[in-house]
Amino acid sequence: MRAQFWSVDVIFAITIFGTALVLLTFVWTSISNQYSLSYGMGSANLQAQLQSLQNRILGSGTPSNWNSAVDVSNPPTWANVSIGLGTGNGTALSQGKVMTFMAMSDYNSADYQATKPLLGVGYEYYIVIYGNNMTMSFGVPPFMNKATATQVAMQSATLNGMPVRVQIMVWTNKTFGVS
Repeated sequence: MRAQFWSVDVIFAITIFGTALVLLTFVWTSISNQYSLSYGMGSANLQAQLQSLQNRILGSGTPSNWNSAVDVSNPPTWANVSIGLGTGNGTALSQGKVMTFMAMSDYNSADYQATKPLLGVGYEYYIVIYGNNMTMSFGVPPFMNKATATQVAMQSATLNGMPVRVQIMVWTNKTFGVS
């Protein structure tokens, strides 16, 4: 009787333990796979938006004289433009386009949000143009907003005939994983 009682208890305990272990393994693997897939897609999307933004910034935009077609204090006039800071002549940047974009992307206002679709980005952006004795920035800095993922590109260009460096960042403070 004692052996029979022990074997039923052991079989019952092993069955419950085994079922719990299989269930835990299944849930763990499922969450791990979802997290990997989500993070990989999010990171790839962030990188793709950085490449697109880099190409747009150095391009001339649409129309090529978009800066004269917009009223910086009236966001509805921005609807039919695509922002580019280039002159259309290699990597030369247009002073007029840079100044217009600076006024449009003031991160202390709602206007910054309106510029994101014009640049083709869904994430946050931060662009810095710096050269000899000057620095201009556009967008929201990631280091002040607890960014969880950032992609950065550097580009050489000219502004008013002077060499400058353009640092382009696309970032997010949201997680890519399962929440």
